[in-house]
Amino acid sequence: MTEYPNKLWLERNASEFLDSEELQRSLGVSRITVEALLRRELDSLEEVQTFLEARLSSMPDPCLMADMGKAVERLARAVCDGEGISVHGDYDVDGVTGTALLVETLRSFGARVKYSIPLRLRDGYGVSSRALESCASDGSVLVVTVDCGISAHAQAKRARELGLDLIITDHHQPPDILPEALAILNPSRIDCAFPFKSLAGVGVVFMLLVALRKHLRELGYRSNLPEPDLRFGLDLVALGTIADIVPLKGLNRVLTKTGLELLSHSGRPGLQALKKVAGVEKVNCGTVGFRLAPRINAAGRLEDAAIGVELLLESSVSAAMPVAELLDQVNGERQAIEQQTLDQADERWQQQTDGATHSIVLADERWHPGVIGIVASRLVEKYHRPTILIALDNGVGKGSGRSIKGLHLYRALHDCGAFLQGFGGHEYAAGLTIDGGKVADFARQFEDIARQRLLSEDLLPRQFYDGEVFLEDLDLDAVDELARLAPFGPGNPQPVYLARGVHVQGVQLVGGSHLRFVACQGAHGLPCIAFGMGILHDQLSGPQDIIFTPQRNEWRGKVSMQLQVRDIRPASLG
Repeated sequence: MTEYPNKLWLERNASEFLDSEELQRSLGVSRITVEALLRRELDSLEEVQTFLEARLSSMPDPCLMADMGKAVERLARAVCDGEGISVHGDYDVDGVTGTALLVETLRSFGARVKYSIPLRLRDGYGVSSRALESCASDGSVLVVTVDCGISAHAQAKRARELGLDLIITDHHQPPDILPEALAILNPSRIDCAFPFKSLAGVGVVFMLLVALRKHLRELGYRSNLPEPDLRFGLDLVALGTIADIVPLKGLNRVLTKTGLELLSHSGRPGLQALKKVAGVEKVNCGTVGFRLAPRINAAGRLEDAAIGVELLLESSVSAAMPVAELLDQVNGERQAIEQQTLDQADERWQQQTDGATHSIVLADERWHPGVIGIVASRLVEKYHRPTILIALDNGVGKGSGRSIKGLHLYRALHDCGAFLQGFGGHEYAAGLTIDGGKVADFARQFEDIARQRLLSEDLLPRQFYDGEVFLEDLDLDAVDELARLAPFGPGNPQPVYLARGVHVQGVQLVGGSHLRFVACQGAHGLPCIAFGMGILHDQLSGPQDIIFTPQRNEWRGKVSMQLQVRDIRPASLG
């Protein structure tokens, strides 16, 4: 029998500046909501209220971002003078949504705009010299990148040679020396005063458009015509932000919360069609992350990501429907390839003999570079090790990595730079290019770094919770109250609680691998669902501690309280 993974239970740190009783009294909320708010990195009642309200009026001034003035001035001149503008985006959902948002809004200002997305297998990541040459030949004089370009030194030089002005918008980790472009918008620049550093690429684009509209308004450009309402582009901002797994706190929370409301009632024809083929009725972070975004992402992974931009820019549902159906079909193909790659990678890791204990680095000629990032994430979920998978083709490897808390992936790759042809990314996700003959040496160096920086307890999956509660404190009103903390995701996780010493009754195995039971504590009992815990069916005797999320369960028109169990263990373990 497969062993159920042992997890390290940790209570999230509570604010040192907030008093729970005062917070409960001031907000008029339940104790369990207060427990969650105390653990949202909020340091004052004012910050809590701003968090709950999540108003666009709290958005920082975009002009605080380094180079924003230069970027806006040049873009405005191109718009006013009718110059050719080319938008070059990345092939993931963040890049696709950012490209669609920038193209759509610039066109609404009356600009002449074209766009391009690189083909993953032919062009690789980022802006290429070939793409810039194509822009110049098409009559463009200004190129704006989306979600890429922060390390494009050679390409920036080529743009100057071609007489192109280059504006880079990106959010990835900047190198020590920036490319010589006209303007570089990236809140992670060390010289950038913009207070929120964790924007997705599409978020950076939105800030650019807010600043551009203000500048055009000051110039009196087309003052006799209605200007675009930028709020209607926040559906794309939410889609790209959720898909890129950036922290859903601060400004990202504000943009995403407003954008999800638009997505729920989307008038955008492309998203109406996409929701239909994906079978999505209720929109939240989960349906965006697992149903909508993967279908857009599939085009960039296996086909041409420009299909996704085309879908988002369609003006009618009838025209968008065939595009959405194509993306749905491609996503099915992607899922099959992903599962095959996962099975192969898992088998390789189980049979590995190189002595690696703190990291997973695998390379294979059978693997498609478009799915290895997803598969790396699956392996991290299963083994809780920083993981890098490399797809080999004619002696060259394209790799994608995912990491865990304790190992900053970008810095680790920087320290392995002698073995790499190139790399880029974030703390938890990155990509690389490597000579196939250097994979073994790179893997050894990466393992050494992982052993230096990760403690043994870092290798245990972690289950965080927001405080200890009694089952008698839980009801549907409390669940509805907790919904005010949404949208949930990285940086703002779904509230999770610990209940000690419950007794489990009526255990049933459902769906082959899940458990359904009733958790009883004193005179109170609540139904529970525990996904993927079927292995524990015969082991739940005696008092248990459970970690869970309280939720609404709607079935055949009836609404009831349910606990989604995240982990369970004998109460004697403490």
